[in-house]
Amino acid sequence: MDLAWGQRNRTGLAVLDHAGRLLESASVRTDDEIVAFVDRHGTGTAVAGVDAPLVVPNETGRRPCEALVGQLFARFGAGAYPANRGNPLFSPQPRGARLATEMGWDMDPSTRPATGRQVCIEVYPHPAMVSLFPLDYVIPYKRKQGRDLPALKEAFGWLLDHLEGTCGEVLALAGSPRWSVLRSIAAGAARKSELGAIEDEVDAIFCAYLAWLWGTHREQMVVLGDYATGYIVTPTPPSRTVPHGRPARRQTPLRGAGR
Repeated sequence: MDLAWGQRNRTGLAVLDHAGRLLESASVRTDDEIVAFVDRHGTGTAVAGVDAPLVVPNETGRRPCEALVGQLFARFGAGAYPANRGNPLFSPQPRGARLATEMGWDMDPSTRPATGRQVCIEVYPHPAMVSLFPLDYVIPYKRKQGRDLPALKEAFGWLLDHLEGTCGEVLALAGSPRWSVLRSIAAGAARKSELGAIEDEVDAIFCAYLAWLWGTHREQMVVLGDYATGYIVTPTPPSRTVPHGRPARRQTPLRGAGR
């Protein structure tokens, strides 16, 4: 789930089966739409990867986990935006925590997935992509001032190529009709808004892949921070130090695993 902090912006959703194959993805806005999507798929053992702050106890500043992300990933352009209760979207409770409570998801990263148990973890795509793809620097596919349409389309192409190269076999993207539609939209976009309309859904597919890794290859994931002060789960961070630049040439990935 690429969860918008409020209900005005899009939230991307994606669901995988136990083998990691992509079953469905979508873009919605409201809590009711999110709950309806989960209700269609959320029975049995489930792990949800949520790209949004879940545990935010600090009144000001940044969470310790965000400082750790900065220490490990800032040189790759993947620092974390600070979350605190000074932001009304996180007070008295973040949207992600409220939804997790409503859906019966255990947010404690020490809770292991098990039959009949549903858990969720906070994830963050940018540092995870740096580790998994791997990258010299984050892919600039986000809409920001100064990024024109040709640059964004090129970056989206890198992103989708990396997703297919690293995650595509597990996700079975080659046989996914929805993935084919997303690729077509990205390639044919005539406006930046068309890319923006699919950005959250693509991020959600990657978040679902991270959730699958947490449930099946947990030893290749690390928890930055803790349940008391806030945490982010990510694949094992890279040890390399590299200069800024465009994404690295794609390397042959380990199937269903990290670097």
